[in-house]
Amino acid sequence: HPLRTRPFRLLFTGRTLSLLGDSVIPAALAIAVWEATGSASALALVLACAMVPKLLLLPLGGVVGDRFDARTIALTTDLVRCATQLLVGLQLLGGEPTLWLIATVEVVGGAAGAFAMPTGAPLVTGTVAPGALQRANAAMGIARSATRLGGPAVAGALILTVGPGWAFVLDAATFAASAALLSAVRVRHVPIPRRSLRADLKEGWREVRARDWYWTSLVGHSAWNGAAAVLMTLGPALALSQPGGRGTWVAFLQAGAIGLLAGSLLAHRARPRRPVLVANLGLAVYALPLVLLAGSAPAPLTIVSYGVAQAGLGFLSPVWETAVQQAVPAHALARVTSYDWLLSLAAMPLGYVLAPVAASAWGPEVPLVVAAVAVSGCCLGTALVPGVRRFGTER
Repeated sequence: HPLRTRPFRLLFTGRTLSLLGDSVIPAALAIAVWEATGSASALALVLACAMVPKLLLLPLGGVVGDRFDARTIALTTDLVRCATQLLVGLQLLGGEPTLWLIATVEVVGGAAGAFAMPTGAPLVTGTVAPGALQRANAAMGIARSATRLGGPAVAGALILTVGPGWAFVLDAATFAASAALLSAVRVRHVPIPRRSLRADLKEGWREVRARDWYWTSLVGHSAWNGAAAVLMTLGPALALSQPGGRGTWVAFLQAGAIGLLAGSLLAHRARPRRPVLVANLGLAVYALPLVLLAGSAPAPLTIVSYGVAQAGLGFLSPVWETAVQQAVPAHALARVTSYDWLLSLAAMPLGYVLAPVAASAWGPEVPLVVAAVAVSGCCLGTALVPGVRRFGTER
């Protein structure tokens, strides 16, 4: 098992700690912004401050990830995010937070994330033997799912006992610990020839376009993220409008976290003959909770359906990451994965913007059904692509 090897064990521990720290931030950030401004629009502004620089800089982050040592980049971004989160935490502990500082910190954190995210795949492939990639990615997926399951509980305990400032201090501490662990890891690196930035970006895009199974799957993944944004925008209002809505929505989210973990555990054991096809078909199940919410189905049925849908995501992530790491040349891996992140994340703001507009014009049922049709059609449609069907069978 890859966890028996020291380099991956250090990497896994550091990533798990930073994931745990990050999982407590959403609740703490929302409370901090609300206490500072009393405005939901201010929270939207802060979230945009994190998302926009990330989207703009992701392709550049991919080039940097291929040109330089992924370990050094990940370590540097960990230290940057440690400093920014500590700054916010200390201000919250010292008194009233200011919106401009939180927004600035989110801009810096989003920019750092754009350089950190493409290093994920090179870090795994640089510390793990090729035959152990799926187990390594599944272990990362399990850690990611477990922290999403336990993080809100940790956040609640901190916020209710010592205040949201300590959640940011905890996140800063986890980034510091991750950087310390990364400093002890040796990662294999395949250097690329020095060329212009434009040439490197074009080569990365050629690697994406050269694989029909890859870019068509990205269409499905983007549709999934857009549908998830629609659900997260309209779902709370639909749930909270019913008796016992708070409990229903909490149970809905908790079922999703449990499903995500279950899917990751399944990916640790399963070895499908056509991994990309199976993973994409599983992702199409996300249409189910969208349709049930639109049809005002009984709450228990909707809750269970969301758990099943998130299990599809939990299964896809390690399987997809392994497929990409095995098929894409090591010298282009960071650039290819940066385009993956870019296309996936870009669909989410679109869903956030269009969902309330469509709901106010035609009711929430229409955007929910449209999102269900889009995610099921795009994900199921990948089965028509020869490369998706063949991937894995020729190995």
